[in-house]
Amino acid sequence: MNDQQLAKISNDDGFIAALDQSGGSTPKALLGYGVGDDAYSNDDEMFDRIHEMRSRIVTSPSFTGERVMGAILFEMTMDREIEGVGSARYLWDVKGVVPFLKTDKGLADEANGAQVMKPNPGLDDLVVRAADKGVFGTKMRSVIKMANPAGVDAVVDQQFEVGMQILGGGLMPIIEPEVDIHSPQKAEAEDLLHAAISRNLDGLGDDQQVMLKLSLPSVDNFYADLIADPRVLKVVALSGGYSRDDANGMLARNNGMIASFSRALAESLSAQQSDQEFDAMLDATIGSIFEASRT
Repeated sequence: MNDQQLAKISNDDGFIAALDQSGGSTPKALLGYGVGDDAYSNDDEMFDRIHEMRSRIVTSPSFTGERVMGAILFEMTMDREIEGVGSARYLWDVKGVVPFLKTDKGLADEANGAQVMKPNPGLDDLVVRAADKGVFGTKMRSVIKMANPAGVDAVVDQQFEVGMQILGGGLMPIIEPEVDIHSPQKAEAEDLLHAAISRNLDGLGDDQQVMLKLSLPSVDNFYADLIADPRVLKVVALSGGYSRDDANGMLARNNGMIASFSRALAESLSAQQSDQEFDAMLDATIGSIFEASRT
């Protein structure tokens, strides 16, 4: 694990940009960016368009390590280049932004009010390849929809089990048990989630740390004890469908929690904007998310 990157995540101000839209979410992300499905005729062309969008964000003068602490990449992005440099290396060597990689293969069918991750038999090989490309950590997503103890425990136990596998490969896992913001039992599910995370943290060794990526909580500072826990390197927040203004407002009320936004980051960016318009909008967006993450 890169000690300079570890120190940056641990000590610096900033937030983590989530640039990891995968196959299922790519068309929606492109449409929000003003690129309709008439702009590509197959998956390869679709991923070309999303790489162009991500590259435009990352190469913008406003996207630097001074405010953007880290960035999460999709596997295909990691395997591509930005300005002739491998994407992860470009982030760190050129921009001073710590690279992470989305490693999950999607969600299994819902059971007990939750969706665990699909099996990922190639994970060990992916971790080795990511480390060789300069990636610092990983991210993997599950979803909790209802306050069902069996479902919540299944999600969190699987997340930590896979997290230990990733730690064993030398990368830092971001554990992401998302609570659906539209759940009619969101607050109750968060109570169960907090207990399950605490139980799993108690199983870590003294020299082990993880990161947590959690939905913005229904009760302000609900995860304050997890933020203060030495076994947790950082607690980051997903926007989960909230608008950028709403997400920033909620984040600012949760001391010590920082953003890891995707939709809220790309909101208001458009392929039709001139470079000057695009950079100005991205600069304002990064500034607002950075300030909310510092509060």
